Amino acid sequence: MMNPQDVNLTNCDREPIHQLGRIQDFGALIAVNADWFVAHRSTNLEKILGAGRGLDIGARLSRIFAPAALEQLRSSAAALSFPDQVERIFGIALFEDGDLFDCALHTSGGNTVIEIERHVEGDLNRQLAVLRPIMNRLEKHTEVESLVAEAARQLRMALQIDRVMVYRFRDDLSGEVIAEAARDDLEKFHGLRYPRSDIPDQARALYVRNRFRIIANVDAQPVPIEPGMSIDGDPLDLSMSSLRAVSPIHIEYLKNMGVGASLSISIIIGGKLWGLFACHHYGPKLLPYSQRTAAELFSEYFSLTLDRTLARQIAERRERGREMHTKLMRDVAAGTPLSSSLPMIEPVIQQAIPHDGASIFVEDIYDARGAAPNEEEFRAIVPSLNAAATSRILASDAIADRLPRAERFADRAVGALIIPVSRTPRDYLVLWRKPLQQTVTWAGNPEKPVETGPNGARLTPRKSFEAWQETVEGRAEKWTSAEVEIAEGLRVTLLEIILRLTDEAVTERARAQQQQELLIAELNHRVRNILNLIRGLINQSKGEARDIEGFVEIVAGRVRSLASAHDNITKGNWSHAPFSELIETEINAYIAAQNDRLELTGPEAMIAPEAYTIMALVMHEMITNSAKYGSLSDQTGTLEINVSRDDDAGLCVDWRERGGPPVKPPQRRGFGSTIIDRSIPHELGGTAEISYRLEGVEARFCIPARYVEWRARDGRDGPVDPQAAPSRTPANDLPESVLLVEDSMIIALDAEDCLRELGVEKVEVESSVAAALDALGKCTPALAILDYNLGKENSEPIARKLKELGVPFWLATGYGEMQDRLEELGAAGLLTKPYGKDELREILGNAAAE
Repeated sequence: MMNPQDVNLTNCDREPIHQLGRIQDFGALIAVNADWFVAHRSTNLEKILGAGRGLDIGARLSRIFAPAALEQLRSSAAALSFPDQVERIFGIALFEDGDLFDCALHTSGGNTVIEIERHVEGDLNRQLAVLRPIMNRLEKHTEVESLVAEAARQLRMALQIDRVMVYRFRDDLSGEVIAEAARDDLEKFHGLRYPRSDIPDQARALYVRNRFRIIANVDAQPVPIEPGMSIDGDPLDLSMSSLRAVSPIHIEYLKNMGVGASLSISIIIGGKLWGLFACHHYGPKLLPYSQRTAAELFSEYFSLTLDRTLARQIAERRERGREMHTKLMRDVAAGTPLSSSLPMIEPVIQQAIPHDGASIFVEDIYDARGAAPNEEEFRAIVPSLNAAATSRILASDAIADRLPRAERFADRAVGALIIPVSRTPRDYLVLWRKPLQQTVTWAGNPEKPVETGPNGARLTPRKSFEAWQETVEGRAEKWTSAEVEIAEGLRVTLLEIILRLTDEAVTERARAQQQQELLIAELNHRVRNILNLIRGLINQSKGEARDIEGFVEIVAGRVRSLASAHDNITKGNWSHAPFSELIETEINAYIAAQNDRLELTGPEAMIAPEAYTIMALVMHEMITNSAKYGSLSDQTGTLEINVSRDDDAGLCVDWRERGGPPVKPPQRRGFGSTIIDRSIPHELGGTAEISYRLEGVEARFCIPARYVEWRARDGRDGPVDPQAAPSRTPANDLPESVLLVEDSMIIALDAEDCLRELGVEKVEVESSVAAALDALGKCTPALAILDYNLGKENSEPIARKLKELGVPFWLATGYGEMQDRLEELGAAGLLTKPYGKDELREILGNAAAE
C-alpha cells in the first residue's frame, strides 16, 4: 500500500494511460496480425457491427467482411508507411447488406488496429464545406490574441459545444486559458492558470502523437479488449486510438468540473505541444468521426496559421534587433569608451527590451541609469557573476535567489538580464526590472492535497475550480524568450563595438606613437636650429658691442625677440601667427604709454612659423634702430607700418619713420644691418629694401605667399589701428547665455571672465558630460563652447544633444585633426587651444551674424 508521503506528481505520470485495455463504447476495435488473423477485439463488436457479426480470436476477417471491403481495408493498411500514421475510410460497406461504417487504421506493434464506428450519411462533405469560410476568417488576423479568440469562436460554432478554450502551455509547463468561447450562463475560465500536474507528462507526449482526443460520455462504462495480453504477454498499445478509454483519474477530474463530455485538439508548433483546444460539454456529446476529422484538419490549419503569425512576430523582433544593432553601431562614436556610452545606448535598448534601469561595467568603470544598484552594491555581486558560465546570458525575475548579495538593492531592482560583453576581464551590461507585487489567478489551489480517492492512494484531482489567487512578492516581470533572444543579439553587437573600439584604440596609439616620434624629431631639429641661431647671434653681435654690458643688452634683445616670436607661434599650436602681435610685442618695450606714435594699417597677415622668427628678428632690428637713432628716439617722432597684399597674395610691409632727428646713413655695417638686408631674401626668398632719408628711414619688406594666410581684421580688409580697443559685438546681438564645458578649472575661469567682459550676461560652466546634459535638460543656451576631451570622456554626447536642440556650438581642442570632424559632429567651428578674448570675440561675432 502506498504511503501518503510517497504520493507525488510522478504517480500520475506513471499511469499507463495508453495501455488501459479498454475502449469507449461508441465504437468497436479489431486488431489483426500480419496474416490478418484477429489478435485482439473489443467485446462490443456485435453491438457496433450488428447481431451475428462477431469474430473469435484467431479468425480471419474474410469470414464476415465483404471481399471489396476487405480489399479496401488491406489497401489502406498498406499505405501506413510511417510511425503514428492513421488512415481513414468514410462510408465503407463492410457487409453485403450495404450498411456503412467509418474506419480508422493504424499500426500497433506487429498488429494493424481497425477502429469502427457507425457512418453518418453526408456528414463528411458538410464538415469539409464548413472549413473553408472558417479558414478565411482566420487569415484576417495578424496578432496571436485576436487569432486564438476567433479560432475559439469558430470551433465552438462548428462543433455546437458548450465551451471551447484555447489553453497555452507556459515555460514552467503550467497552462493558461488565453481565449474562450462559452455559453453565456457558464462561469468563465479565461485568464485562469492551471498547474503542470493537471496534464501529466505522458499525456502531453500523447497529445503530440495523436492530435485529437474525445471523451463522449464520462458516465459511460468502458468496453474491455480481449485478450488483455498478447501471447507474448504485452498489452495492446492504444496510443493512436481515437476510441481509447479514459483514465479513471481524468474521469474524476472532469466530473469534479461538472463536465459530461470533452474534446482535446492539439496545437503543434515546430513539432512541440504549444497548447490545446480544450472543449467541454455539460452532457454527453458524440461527434461523428467525419466531424472529428474536420476538427482535426481545422487544428492543423490553425497550427500553420499560428506558426506563421509567431514567425512574423519573430521576424519583427529580429528586425527590431537589427535596427538596434544598426543604431548602436552608428551612434556609438568612434573612440568613445563603451563605459561612457550608457546614456546614449540605453534609450535604444529600451525600445527593444523594456526595463527600469541599466548598469554597465567595462574595464573596471561602472555607470548606471534608472532603477539600478549603486557602484558599491554592484561590485559586491561581480565575483559571483565572474564565477558563472563564460559568454552566457543570465535572465532572472528574482536575481537575489541566485546572488544573495543582490538583496542589498532588492527594493529597487530584482529582475536582471545580465549580458556579458567580454571574456577577460569580465565586463557586463545589465538590464534591471523593479519588483512587482504579482497576483496569479489559478483555477483552484495549485498545491493539490494528497487524499485517498476512489482509485486508491494517489494525488486526487481537485474538486474546486473556483478562482484562487496567489500573491507573489520580491519578483519582477519575467524576461520573455523573445527578449532573451534580442539580448543575445545585443551581446554580439556590443562585442563588435568593443572590438571596433579596440582596433581604433590600437590604431590611434600607433598613430600617436608615430606623431610623437615625428614631434620629437621636429623638436630636436628646432632646438638645434635655435641653439645654432643663438650661437650665431652671439658670435655676430661681438663686433657691435663696445663693452660687456652693451654686448649683453644686444644679445638679450635679440633673444627676447626670438622668444616672443616663439610664444606667438606656439600659442597657436605651432601654427600661423598674426603679424600685428609681432609688432605690438616689439614696440611696447619703447612706447607702451604713447600708443598714438604707431600707426599700423592694412589687413591681418598670418605668418607661418618658419617665416615668423625671421620677420621677428628683422622687425626687432628695425624698431631697435628707430628707438636708438630714428623717430622713436625722442618724444615726438612717429612710425607708420602699412601691411598690403601683392598681386601673388604675398605679404609686403612698408615702413616709414617721421618726426625724429635727421637721419644719417650708418658709417659701418654691423650684424643688425645684415639681418635687415639679407635675412628675408636669404631665408625666405623675399625682398628687402631700406632707404635712409634725411626726414626718416623708409623700407619695404616682402615675403612670398606660401608663408602667409590672410584674415580680415574687424570684418574688413582696410586699415586698422592695432592699439585701438577691439570692437565689441553690439550688446543686442550678444547671445543671452553661453554653456561652457571645460574640465580644467583655470581655463574655465579664464574663459568665463573673458565672456563676461565681452558682455555675455549668463555663462553656465560645467565640467562633465552628465552635468552638461543635465543643464541642457533644464535650460537651452543660445551658444555653447565644448572642450572636446573631458578627462576619461569626450563631449560628443553633448554635441549630439546641442545639434538636436539646434544650438550652435564650437569645439575647443588642441588637436588640429578635429577639423575633419566638425561637419560630422555639427559644430559651427573649431576653437584651437590656447584661446583668449580675441578668439571668443570672433565666435560671438560669428554667432551674431548667423
